[in-house]
Amino acid sequence: MRILHTPLRTFIWLSALKLFAKRFDMPWNIMSTGKTFRQGQILRLISGERIGSQDDLRRRLAQQRLRVTQATLSRDLQELKLVKTREGYKQEPALAEEAAPLPPLARALREFLLDVRPAENLLVLKTPPSGAQPLAAAVDASKFPEIAGTIAGDDTVLIITSNKRTRASLQHKIESLLK
Repeated sequence: MRILHTPLRTFIWLSALKLFAKRFDMPWNIMSTGKTFRQGQILRLISGERIGSQDDLRRRLAQQRLRVTQATLSRDLQELKLVKTREGYKQEPALAEEAAPLPPLARALREFLLDVRPAENLLVLKTPPSGAQPLAAAVDASKFPEIAGTIAGDDTVLIITSNKRTRASLQHKIESLLK
């Protein structure tokens, strides 16, 4: 007998997963956390605090309801090119031929920025077609503390900040780079 993958079967499986998660007081979507999300959380943890061992890292991930085995954690550390130092896990310095340097933000702003539009805690940067990706990469590389996240489309970069005050501070910094 051949089992077919149907939308109904997928719906039933997801419903069962949600019931299981509810029974054990867990968010259902955490149970199916992907590798990319987990590795992003690992990078966030090691950049924000000193993590001295894999066991410490595993415990910190568990506090965020991310259950991970030692073998999976070891593979993630290797794929992320993290090395253990006296100060804890750190990213290996990238080799020159591996990653091309990102353009400085001032140059990217002068080259791609057409308009800056503030909206509450959001800052919208308008660019010509295909200009949003390189501008967003330069903004991300600048590591402004005001930025919670960036999203880039084809001709628009959306910068998310925590409130109006931090958005205004960031807008002032960006506008000062254009002078």
